[in-house]
Amino acid sequence: MEAREIDQQRAEAFAGRMIGALNEGAIVVMTSIGHRTGLFDAMSGLPYSTSEEISSAAGLEERYVREWLGAMVVGGIVEYDPEEGTYRLPPEHAAFLTRAASPDNIAVTAQFIPLLGSVEDKIIEVFRHGGGVPYSEFPRFHEVMAEDSGQTVVAALFDHILPLVPGLTERLQEGIDVLDVGSGSGRAMNLMARAFPISHFTGYDFSEEGILRAITEAKEHGTTNVRFEVKDAATLDEVGRYDLITTFDAVHDQAKPAAVLRGIARALKDDGVYLMQDIAGSSHVHNNLEHPIGPFLYTISTMHCTTVSLAQDGAGLGTMWGEELAREMLAEAGFGSVEVKQLPHDFANSYYIVRKG
Repeated sequence: MEAREIDQQRAEAFAGRMIGALNEGAIVVMTSIGHRTGLFDAMSGLPYSTSEEISSAAGLEERYVREWLGAMVVGGIVEYDPEEGTYRLPPEHAAFLTRAASPDNIAVTAQFIPLLGSVEDKIIEVFRHGGGVPYSEFPRFHEVMAEDSGQTVVAALFDHILPLVPGLTERLQEGIDVLDVGSGSGRAMNLMARAFPISHFTGYDFSEEGILRAITEAKEHGTTNVRFEVKDAATLDEVGRYDLITTFDAVHDQAKPAAVLRGIARALKDDGVYLMQDIAGSSHVHNNLEHPIGPFLYTISTMHCTTVSLAQDGAGLGTMWGEELAREMLAEAGFGSVEVKQLPHDFANSYYIVRKG
């Protein structure tokens, strides 16, 4: 076979890009560690400090902290004074790396990379033999997802998301019946239940772990107008019961998403609203070339959303099922009106305002 000529300049540019990707990937793992250990939070309150002072402030072992600081310095995250041997987290960086910076804390989202990496061996096996990797193999997924959604959905719920539906906040204040399908750890429903005590809220999720977290939070706050139940969303069999049904990033990883959407349509009152938040993107890969976090989303799809669906012999829609397919499936489920909106500060999500008529 005749060898193809190589554009050497292009090849070298690609090699340079891949070396950059290795460095950036390493920084993401270290960023996750900095978040989970509280190092960023500790450093944000310190002036230039030694590794001993930083480790003491964070309550950690100095030798590990010193090596982590090395990665942060050469990665351009932390500043270093070689004469004094001291380190500093610039306030401009702390604004995107600390818990106090929420909802702008990118370190929260960085946790997904090592989390997904923990199942790489199992993902390789399903590449070779088919099937999927079940939810049970992702031990921190609900914890990380709850923290991440706390910054995206929960933080924006009252000021940005609910106002997308005209009059919805007023109806919640007056008292309506609300269902959240795929409620996860229940942070959104618990928050809404506390804010709108006259309305009644229900959360269904396949995960016992998620439902336990949700029930625990409700009990801690003494919230009585919310209930949570372990339930497969595909078995939703209620008819005309709810004024509002929500799904937050929950449809695309379902085993039977078409059945879930049909069940939601049945359970919604004729004048009700279905509010579906899902990933912003196209069903066609060529339309996602300029997506600001396209590689990240396709990676999450490969390593989690697609595989947990396939583990249940499901459809395997994937994270990037896209607006085109979403509209098609909503119409097939029986919805007659679909309006898609985005928030100015949120490039990652689309909000579908869906009605029967």
